[in-house]
Amino acid sequence: LGTSGCDCPSRIEFDKKRFPDGSQLVATATPRCGILCRSKEISAMLYHLAPYLETVWGPFRLLRSHVLLAAAGTLLAAFAVVFLLPRLWRFSPHDHGKAILGRDGMASVGKPTGTGLWVTLILLPIVLLVVPLSVPALGMIFCLYVAMAFGYLDDRAAVPWGQLRKGLLDAVVCLGVALFVWAALEGRVWLPFVKGEWTIPWWAYVPTMGFLLFVVMNATNCSDGVDGLAGSLTVISLVALAVFLYGLIGYRPMADYLLVPHNYLAVRWSVLLMTVSGGFAGYLWWNAEPSKALMGDAGSRFLGLLLGAGVLVTGNPLLLFAFAPVVLVNGGGGLVKILLLRFFRKCGLDVRPPSMLEPEERARRNPLVKAVQSIRFPLHDHCKKELKWSNAQVLMRFVLVQAFLMPIILILLVKIR
Repeated sequence: LGTSGCDCPSRIEFDKKRFPDGSQLVATATPRCGILCRSKEISAMLYHLAPYLETVWGPFRLLRSHVLLAAAGTLLAAFAVVFLLPRLWRFSPHDHGKAILGRDGMASVGKPTGTGLWVTLILLPIVLLVVPLSVPALGMIFCLYVAMAFGYLDDRAAVPWGQLRKGLLDAVVCLGVALFVWAALEGRVWLPFVKGEWTIPWWAYVPTMGFLLFVVMNATNCSDGVDGLAGSLTVISLVALAVFLYGLIGYRPMADYLLVPHNYLAVRWSVLLMTVSGGFAGYLWWNAEPSKALMGDAGSRFLGLLLGAGVLVTGNPLLLFAFAPVVLVNGGGGLVKILLLRFFRKCGLDVRPPSMLEPEERARRNPLVKAVQSIRFPLHDHCKKELKWSNAQVLMRFVLVQAFLMPIILILLVKIR
């Protein structure tokens, strides 16, 4: 049955036709997917060149191997960024520092910032070369670059954009990514601890998952306050997520064993995640303390949005707690703190900062309010100010915690069914 190169479910139409040897029943397959086909590839030069190159030399058929494409994309991206980034960051704006953070906040003054722009632009031709992209995946990548552009313009602005302006632009981009992921998965989700799969309509899926993407993107952005921290945490998460998509969601025997829905398209997304991981690993070569360049909002927003989208592609949005536990606590904990303080205020409690209270008022303050206000966010600021950790200690300990937590939470959410 011909499906015009599409692997999506098709509508089968039967028709009787007469041939010289008698009447025959002919079936024609028409894909149901329409323009947002979730499987038809429209790029990946190497993937499509493989059948032609194979006639010249047999081993060229390996260019259709997703493992080889992922390895090639990772290495090409890493070496390209390491080589080209120092030649491009001189065109970037320079960081003004953050006086509110004291000496550490002013250590970044004069360093090129917004270099996430150059990293993502270097990545673009490599992604088109090695990643087999469908229409939804291409739409998602477009949204990623729009988010990167918004972040870069904010980095470059003489006066930083207001919270409302940034929030609205982030929300639009997140809703766009959620829509394209819904089209790729046809709205199907699965949850921890229970078997089965559910289909969610777009009007419920897009705003819910858009909010989740908004949270993880801004949590990643808030984590970008120590040299190498946000980049290291997200690269670890992206590599683990790529392995999960390839070896579990995209591999039917393993998916059937763990009673999770199989999606053969997941292997293509794993190639994209590995390629981007390679590019930002190249950036970390120059961002290691003492850093020579900063990715700024342009890079952190791109990474956070990609991480959230990759989790949604697994079909289980709650896996975000497995793949980004430290990022969510470090960057997203501030949102929880704000919500708690507002709730306490509604309950009639005094939530003013300790610096605004008299000694007698501090002594009478509610212990819950005191406990919440005693923790700084992002959490890496608390560790530096209160625990006296150095930047190197913050980086190493946060990475170790994430490396240990990821497999434990993942086993709990996937193995227990």
